[in-house]
Amino acid sequence: MTGFPILSVMLAVPMAAAIVCLFVSADNARRLALAATLIDLALGIVLWSTYDIGGAQWQFVEYAPVFGSFNWALGIDGFALLLIMLSVFLMPICIGASWRAITTRVPEYMAAFLLTEVLMIGTFAAQDLFLFYIFFEAGLIPMYLIIGIWGGANRIYASYKFFLYTLLGSVLMFIAMLYMAIHAGTTSIPALMQYDFAGHVQTWLWLAFFASFAVKMPMWPVHTWLPDAHVQAPTAGSVILAGVLLKLGGYGFLRFLLPMFPGASGQLTWLIFTLSAIAVVYTSLVALVQNDMKKLIAYSSVAHMAIVTIGLYAFNRQGIEGAMLMMLSHGLVSGALFLCVGVIYDRLHTREISRYGGLSINMPRYALFFLFFTMASIGLPGTSGFVAEFLSLMGTYQVSTWTALLCTTGIILGAGYMLYLYRRVAFGEIKADDVRTMTDMDGRELWLLAPIAAVVLWMGIYPESFLSPMRKDVGVLLARLDPAAPPSDSRPTAGRLLPRAQAEAQ
Repeated sequence: MTGFPILSVMLAVPMAAAIVCLFVSADNARRLALAATLIDLALGIVLWSTYDIGGAQWQFVEYAPVFGSFNWALGIDGFALLLIMLSVFLMPICIGASWRAITTRVPEYMAAFLLTEVLMIGTFAAQDLFLFYIFFEAGLIPMYLIIGIWGGANRIYASYKFFLYTLLGSVLMFIAMLYMAIHAGTTSIPALMQYDFAGHVQTWLWLAFFASFAVKMPMWPVHTWLPDAHVQAPTAGSVILAGVLLKLGGYGFLRFLLPMFPGASGQLTWLIFTLSAIAVVYTSLVALVQNDMKKLIAYSSVAHMAIVTIGLYAFNRQGIEGAMLMMLSHGLVSGALFLCVGVIYDRLHTREISRYGGLSINMPRYALFFLFFTMASIGLPGTSGFVAEFLSLMGTYQVSTWTALLCTTGIILGAGYMLYLYRRVAFGEIKADDVRTMTDMDGRELWLLAPIAAVVLWMGIYPESFLSPMRKDVGVLLARLDPAAPPSDSRPTAGRLLPRAQAEAQ
């Protein structure tokens, strides 16, 4: 693959398909969107299979000056590889989930989803500061349209709230980027990851970036846009929002906050731990009292993403690897749960939990898949959720026993609200005639959920497949966080002033 611009091709294929979709019929738009996403999935598999594990940190690098200091610079490391694979894996599933559910303005809908894929891959692959910002912020536009045009009854309110929250959070980040480019004299992300900003400057830059990434995660208390967006979004919109778009915040922590501002990260670990612990407990309790299935899963997403942030700020190998696995696992499991909600919503056109019950009687295949993903969300051993939560909490325990203890209650509460949801939907007697006439999953719906179930099991049984591509990158990050430690070091450094920041402060 040397010399072949595979990343640019992965951006060009859905971009070209999105443009063509606007000029063809609804049926042809569906076929074209599915074909384009499958081509990108195939290219992603090539990317995965040819990635040199343990080789150079940055691979498949592409560079071309555009104008001034703006450059077309692409490249990936292990973190970006895994998140790109998550994106290209979920996109064909989203197109399949929309095959029958979307009947109005189908070409525009498919074009919006293809554009979303372009912007997600571009965000993960960008190696120029302002190219990253363009991809990162432009991702708001197609999702804003997907929610606002094809969403539920209150879609306008939800789409505006989603757009304003995420846009306003990024204004400070853009100002910080301008300062960094002028002060460091470069817009190269790999170069900035090795640049040493002064201690007091790091703190302000950290806060500016944090304002944007915390909204994207979303972290408590700036999470309130997420339940509204999920409830109003079409099924596929919820899948890609929970599956990939929330991971842009976590990727921002890995790519910017930790390596570029290690001193500030060490000083402000207490803030991350406090907000994350509150999020796990508070949003889990809120999820327990929800009557809308989508809203319940949305609140569970906030709790799960809080596990990501505490893992990252444990500053050790177990925590960072667990956080990355949690992002992948949550993307798969939450996406599958939203698909499960979509299956019965398409039949009964309601998400109210109280309207269902006894579905295991007349929808046994559906009940089996729903149970599997419920258990994966809880963290059942043998599923991806168990490995991710175990590593994250083990890493956190090494640096803060109380934080780990509080966040572990989220697992108990998670079992409470997910099993309570499943009991009310799948068990008991069928009380309503319209529920009794609901048919089980058809072949298309089985093909949407079966691949996700297979990958969730794969990650749970053999996590090394997903740990090995990022192992070297975790070592490089740990060395940056604590220059005195060898790359494989897993000693806790959170909660204290890191050596580099200590020297700068003096």
